[in-house]
Amino acid sequence: MNPETLRQLIISCRRKDRVVGVPSEWSPQRVKHPEMEGWFFSDVGAWEFIADKLEAAHPYEELYLDNPPGALAIVMKVRLTVPDPLLYIKVQIGASNRAIGRSFHYSNYY
Repeated sequence: MNPETLRQLIISCRRKDRVVGVPSEWSPQRVKHPEMEGWFFSDVGAWEFIADKLEAAHPYEELYLDNPPGALAIVMKVRLTVPDPLLYIKVQIGASNRAIGRSFHYSNYY
């Protein structure tokens, strides 16, 4: 992904015009926050976490979605704490590099 698109995506994650797309598995309220024992992510906290990881150059993969066909997304797999499973994050890149949340949940498969 080119640096300008990534920069705009990070900005979009922090703006209020970000959205959760359909279909999605967006469940931050079920994911334990790694820095706040006993707490779970909020929607806003999930978006901030995604932006922070992208700014920190956390590895991600680019993926073209089946629904909507050909839409570009990024996928990150993040180890929050042991023994919890990996956190699976997928963010679609919409028009004007708008962030569209598609996945934020634990996964035993990735």
